Amino acid sequence: MAIKSKRFEEFQPDRGYTKEDWDAVSDNPPLTEEEKKSARPFKEAFPDMAEKMEKAVAARGRPKADVTKTPVTIRLDPDLLDHYRATGRGWQGRMNDDLRKVAGLK
Repeated sequence: MAIKSKRFEEFQPDRGYTKEDWDAVSDNPPLTEEEKKSARPFKEAFPDMAEKMEKAVAARGRPKADVTKTPVTIRLDPDLLDHYRATGRGWQGRMNDDLRKVAGLK
């Protein structure tokens, strides 16, 4: 998915760069049609860097668990559910831990 950003023809303050930065790059002429035709995709022009970037993006996020949980539907008494929910974030994990203790699995 390509993100198209608005192109500014003049310096705009408070956009994350200084007037000096703008002046240093704003005198670049637009690409000619010949330059556009000879341009190559980033992945083709810089294969090593592209591979490293792809690996870095793939490595983001939470690591995969060795043993995953199984989603279930269970009917519980409202007061029991209220008790666990009142303990805040992670209440389902605490309920899982308590069930493991009662079942003798922990």
